[in-house]
Amino acid sequence: MEKAEYSGEDLTGTARIERDKDTKAANLIISTEGKWVLYAGTAVDSIDFSHPAAEGTGSGEYSLSVSNAIRSYFQLVTDEGKAILAEQHLPMEGGYNFRDLGGIKNKDGKYIKWGKILRSDDLHNLTEEDLKYLSSVPLITIVDFRSKEEMEKAPDKVPASVKEDYPYSINPGNLMAEIEMEGVSPAKMDSAMMKMNILLVTDTAAVNEYKKFFSLLQNENDVPLMFHCSAGKDRTGMGAALILSALGVDEETIYNNYLESNEYLGDKYAPYIAKYPDLEPLFRVKKEFLRAGIEKIKEDHGSVENYLKNVLDVDIDKMKEMYLYK
Repeated sequence: MEKAEYSGEDLTGTARIERDKDTKAANLIISTEGKWVLYAGTAVDSIDFSHPAAEGTGSGEYSLSVSNAIRSYFQLVTDEGKAILAEQHLPMEGGYNFRDLGGIKNKDGKYIKWGKILRSDDLHNLTEEDLKYLSSVPLITIVDFRSKEEMEKAPDKVPASVKEDYPYSINPGNLMAEIEMEGVSPAKMDSAMMKMNILLVTDTAAVNEYKKFFSLLQNENDVPLMFHCSAGKDRTGMGAALILSALGVDEETIYNNYLESNEYLGDKYAPYIAKYPDLEPLFRVKKEFLRAGIEKIKEDHGSVENYLKNVLDVDIDKMKEMYLYK
């Protein structure tokens, strides 16, 4: 029986799947000179190799005849190599920063599994179609890093497939209540965001929540898992950086993944930035924000790996076994 795989050349920059935020229609964007064939399925392990979803020669953008209501996973076969594909940015009409960590390549040349670990902003405005789509992932567990007040103000809308929504509150991320809305210089705001990222990895309460989070990630019964906060950029951004570190991803890729929040949150926070331009650092991310936390980890523990093992109780070999394609 044919099995989906990565082989040959790295096709990360060659092809990607994108879905329309409102209609959820799927497109393949590909840049190649030779022939290619795309197969589809509702799970990586059940991709149908008997009938191509699309095939062609050369570059272009191609609409795909797959369901808009549920998620699909794809095997791309080219003359240069093979890759497993899905959309990294999930098409949520009622959300902005919903992303799959799947498809990211680590330093050993291995790729993170699709549909296992997802990150997002808040779930409060998801539509019925959004919830059905997330159920098809299929999402089993949600971890909510927001404060109790944030949860009460905008409770999660939870897909039917989810068995548990864990309230693992990390309060340093909720700086809005602590910082005056006016009269704060951008430089001071940048400094506050860097201090917050240091708090995320040093504050005892925050560290304990990340520790519980990694305990879930190391349990097969709690996966696929989505973790989120309000924007999906700070508390969630640090969580994603720690996961990617555990899976052997290089720092440049980790920072790039972190910075993608700026692209996806632009529409969500544009009205706030227009009203409070000095507070723009609260609504965006900069490399130095995350770097402040990462460098503090290295200063205190020697390496991120040591921190993961000794502070967060992460079995790195187990994480790689669970979340990397062979």
